[in-house]
Amino acid sequence: MRTEPLRENHRIELKVELTPELDLEKEVVAFLNSHEGGFIYIGVDKNGQRIGVADVDGDMLKVKDRIKNNISPSVMGLFDVLEEEGPSGVFCIKVIVASGSEKPYAKKKYGLSEKGCFVRVGSAVEPMPIAMIERLFANRTRNSIGKIKAHRQTLSFEQLRIYYEEKRKPLGRQFKTNLELTTQNGALNYAAYLLADENGMSIKVAKYQGKNRVHLIESNEYGYCSLIKATKAVLDKLELENKTASTITPKERIDVRLWSPVALREAVINAIVHNDYSREAPPKFEIFADRIEITSACALPEGLTPSEFFEGYSIPRNKELMRIFKDLEMVEHLGSGLPRITEFYGPECFHFTENFLRITFAASRPVHEMEAAEQVIPQVEAPVEAPVEASVALTETDKKILAALVKKTLGRSLLLSALDYNQPTGNYKASMVKLLQAGLIEYTIPGKPNSRLQQYRLTDQGKALLQ
Repeated sequence: MRTEPLRENHRIELKVELTPELDLEKEVVAFLNSHEGGFIYIGVDKNGQRIGVADVDGDMLKVKDRIKNNISPSVMGLFDVLEEEGPSGVFCIKVIVASGSEKPYAKKKYGLSEKGCFVRVGSAVEPMPIAMIERLFANRTRNSIGKIKAHRQTLSFEQLRIYYEEKRKPLGRQFKTNLELTTQNGALNYAAYLLADENGMSIKVAKYQGKNRVHLIESNEYGYCSLIKATKAVLDKLELENKTASTITPKERIDVRLWSPVALREAVINAIVHNDYSREAPPKFEIFADRIEITSACALPEGLTPSEFFEGYSIPRNKELMRIFKDLEMVEHLGSGLPRITEFYGPECFHFTENFLRITFAASRPVHEMEAAEQVIPQVEAPVEAPVEASVALTETDKKILAALVKKTLGRSLLLSALDYNQPTGNYKASMVKLLQAGLIEYTIPGKPNSRLQQYRLTDQGKALLQ
């Protein structure tokens, strides 16, 4: 139990008690508008000693209600309210606030003004200057899945209802509004589409014989259903793949998994919750002979450096999904996943590119060790066509792109023209991401995916597949 005194700083604010006079909203707004987010402790005196609060449960409900209803834009999924035990059995309240992605945040009563917007300056809170308010508002994120209207509006949510009922949190008539599954105009948004009983999103889990993507031995798809159901299916599949090896010693039996189950679960949840679905590119899970790779369309949030990322600063990408995954107890609290991953594999397991995040966990032993013990795999070089033929299930859009690149290398404009497209469609974007990740096509300038000189060409694997 942590008992050392707390000290106020740029990320920690201390309050003795929750009263109507306490401007809690101002403190939360300042952390939302900051680059790092922060923590508010209630029940801690000016000397940093935990003195506790009289009614923990009641005050926690009041805190949640005030933050949820008195701040704009919506902060659901951006804060947690927890109880924390101090010495002598006293309980304090800990409010975790993430840096928001839709700055500037403001107290609803005063709106986007110096009376409504605040920013953290050291351990103090200052009114936000009008010039900063206008600049942040002009740059406010507009590609959130909560703001994108779902292309299908006839959606059902029976699977989501079942999962909430299992947690004894039945959904009421207004659940779509309460869970922020609608746009400001009342239409179902893209978050609703992902959580609906039927959708067009699918998550792939692939397994390869070797250390590269040439010899595919298994490919599974989990999706076209509620994202919650798909996530549980992926977790179940990887739990089966995370085999245990046992060593018997004179004193004990030692069981070792291929990968840390705690870190693996956190990595899977993070990849799914924080994926950039506005690009229509789902996360991908790949098992190799020596490792597992988890790839998501999730670059570092703008303005956040890698060092800040590993220090625990959090800017949730999909706050609507985060809120629902928390409701269903599939995640604990903000910022809890990263430490669980780095504890086992260190920061070096993360690899960021301009458009993707890949997490790599080395296996504790050869992945196919158990299968090898059961059957002898002949050491004969297989023809290239055999493994490639079954490696990827191609859609019609996939096939058109590959066919267009058969004879020559093309830039985006010429490729779209060859497909008779005036502009990139959702199917086109999804196919390009899929074909790049599968290694069937490649960039001519790999280090700069968004270069104006960028072109695409078939790889040897792509050529073999077409043959």
